Amino acid sequence: MRRHSFCYIIAALLLVINAKAQQPLMPQKLYSFDPIPVRKPVMLDSVNLDNTAFSDEQLLSYPVSFPGQERFATELTPDTAGFFTLPKPQQGEALQLFSLFVSGDRYGKGKITVTSPNPLELWVDNVKRATKTQVNDSLHQAGSVDTNLNGFTNNTRIVIKMLTSAEYKADPAVKIGLKPDEKDSLLTYTFNNTDKRRINIKDILEGKRVNSASISPSGRFVLLSLRETQPGGNGRNYTEIYDAKQKRTILSEPGDRTQLNWMPKSDLLYYVADENEERTLYTLDPLTAEIKIIAEGLPKENFHMAPDEQSLFFSSKKSITLSNPGGLKRLIGIDDRQSSYRDRYYLYRHFFDTGLTQQLTFGRKTASLNDVTNDMKYLLFSTSEEDLSERPFRKSSLYRLDMETMEVDTIWKDEAFAYSAQFSPDGKQLLIHGAPEAFGGIGLNIKQGQIANSYDTQSFIMDLSTKRVDPVTRNFDPTISAQEWNPQDNYIYYRAEEGDRVNMHRYDPQRKKFDKLPLKEDVIRSFNIAENAAWATYTGVSTSNSNRSYLLNLKTMESILISDPYAERLNKLELGEVKDWQFTSSSGDVIEGRYYLPPHFDPQKKYPLIVYYYGGTSPTARTFESTYPLHVYAAQDYVVYTLQPSGTTGYGQEFSARHVNAWGDRTAEEIIEGTKAFVASHPFVDGTKIGNIGASYGGFMTQYLITRTDLFSASVSHAGISNITSYWGEGYWGYSYSSGASAGSYPWNNPDLYVKQSPLFHADKIKTPLLLLHGTADTNVPIGESIQMYNALKLLGKEVEFIQVEGENHAIYDYDKRIAWNNAIYAWFAKWLKKDPRWWDSMFPNE
Repeated sequence: MRRHSFCYIIAALLLVINAKAQQPLMPQKLYSFDPIPVRKPVMLDSVNLDNTAFSDEQLLSYPVSFPGQERFATELTPDTAGFFTLPKPQQGEALQLFSLFVSGDRYGKGKITVTSPNPLELWVDNVKRATKTQVNDSLHQAGSVDTNLNGFTNNTRIVIKMLTSAEYKADPAVKIGLKPDEKDSLLTYTFNNTDKRRINIKDILEGKRVNSASISPSGRFVLLSLRETQPGGNGRNYTEIYDAKQKRTILSEPGDRTQLNWMPKSDLLYYVADENEERTLYTLDPLTAEIKIIAEGLPKENFHMAPDEQSLFFSSKKSITLSNPGGLKRLIGIDDRQSSYRDRYYLYRHFFDTGLTQQLTFGRKTASLNDVTNDMKYLLFSTSEEDLSERPFRKSSLYRLDMETMEVDTIWKDEAFAYSAQFSPDGKQLLIHGAPEAFGGIGLNIKQGQIANSYDTQSFIMDLSTKRVDPVTRNFDPTISAQEWNPQDNYIYYRAEEGDRVNMHRYDPQRKKFDKLPLKEDVIRSFNIAENAAWATYTGVSTSNSNRSYLLNLKTMESILISDPYAERLNKLELGEVKDWQFTSSSGDVIEGRYYLPPHFDPQKKYPLIVYYYGGTSPTARTFESTYPLHVYAAQDYVVYTLQPSGTTGYGQEFSARHVNAWGDRTAEEIIEGTKAFVASHPFVDGTKIGNIGASYGGFMTQYLITRTDLFSASVSHAGISNITSYWGEGYWGYSYSSGASAGSYPWNNPDLYVKQSPLFHADKIKTPLLLLHGTADTNVPIGESIQMYNALKLLGKEVEFIQVEGENHAIYDYDKRIAWNNAIYAWFAKWLKKDPRWWDSMFPNE
């Protein structure tokens, strides 16, 4: 008898618990906007063209632009039945607006129900979802409408648009209930009154951002290039001109002017427009908007304005034509699969006063314009030639052309690792950009037995009279991305990759001293100096803000913010904190990194961890937007850790040289060590739920890591390399990238490297569930790299999924495909790190 009684008690308790679980969530506060009076139209006839009479339903349908949440100033509380009530209008009709926000703590499905005696429309994120047209005489008889909330409910705005009337019997009232689907019992909803929400992938793709800035010769005007991506993926370009004297934007227009840029000396812009097969060159005065034609009948090419503004330079293409009998194509070179391989470019100069177009180079080689002296006496151009006998498989030559006599001096011939050059302000020296091995390795700063990382680019100065080369940055650890020798102060300005930041430094050639500029962003994306004034403009980004542009006083080093178009959207996003963290590896190296915390982080909770890396020589930069935006992962309640392991540029040549002939060796161990050390140092991380993700070389690292450790619970490899040999031979840039990553090593002389470091040959060791993603049109890392690993793991009975992104290359750019591709990654991690397969199953249901 007691046993039966106990069972009845348990059953009763379960019924109570289940009843509570089925109770809808109701808001305890609701916010209303002041009533909006509406009037019926003048009745010229009793019916309209559809033979219907005017009704309250048509009053309800009057369009309204919903105000911002801050204007919903009246706070309402519910009665005991859950209804929020308002007084009726004293006369006539009015629209009453209610607004609140709802969030869910995980992926799932719920139903929101709105009950009222009044006619109403239910809007979800500015989309009308349901309409109630009936008028009920009492709350007891009140009718309802509902709609579903699917997926992640990320502070979704709910607006109720209600019609009220002095003639209605019942006072205006509304009740709101929200209940998860029975299958989503773990889902918890909350209501709130703020328009702040967590970041999602659409925030990375959409919005208005400034891309770049350039400054006029006097330093007064800044030309800003902006782009806005709208919901759905359509984009628009904009141009703005900021006047530093008036401290305001004086021009803003669609970015329709082609090749818009500053003249070299005067504060005029130039641009081109096409008609039929010819191109016309115009100038635009930013103050007066006056437009003038300065050249007509030009070819459809890209122009470089001469320093004296009296002529311009351009390149024109010719292609090698060979017969293809019967549709057959015989390759004439190792890169002949690339569409541009047979193209050759020649330099031309067009004179404005005479209209003459003069050809400057001729032959079978492409000539590339490097620079022109300010006095217009000399032009610097380079040629490049394939040389498959030794890495890097191309050699360049640099020439100085006397533009008065057309005589040519050879600056260097067949140099393997020098990439470009520019004149010093006095024209007596050259500022050169190249790899550490350039000029006989004069710039090397590595250990005995190492091979330099050719992507760790350096700066050199050559004296033209003696041809002596000074390796300026040999002992300067940051990697040189861009350089400019400023004639105003004679400093050389370097944009330099410095760890996970990109900073600006300037170098005094007399004192041989570097100084870092105190700029406002973590990653400087463009830096442009005024020709005739001590002013510059720069554009940069940081971990938690999008691109912003500034004016910089080069004397005081004061930065003035002039453009931040993404700020309005950013102000509505809740971002978690980003913190730097480093550890010391077993080899004694300090390995830098950083981590992202979820919004509303609770240190008492245990969060799953996602580890992101590249490892393919470039650092994971401190940028807000990226292909793998780390804030978006954190917004889904993951802690995200990224690190800069051995082989990364920006930490000195010795550190970056560890990338060469390694293919995961040492780098993988540091990622494993770093992950373990991070978990041990942060008690809020659940060490049993760790995911890892990377792309390209990082995709290779994902696959390689899970052949070496069972530390991870779920892995993602996008466009990853599974077989170094097949990638080396098949990728468009496989052999040329390998000239740096596998310097001197080939499948026939170092098979150990190509086999032992290839994840495919260790597929049987993989125990971690692996998601492979790949664009079907990938020319960099062919899709066969993922196919091989997928086939291997399927044959081995391992947990693996393979998603092909149709028509996409190495990166995914199509708006809809990029969203779906990201969602697949998020769903995969939710399945394995949160033990919640619903998102994945909704995208890829089992047949």
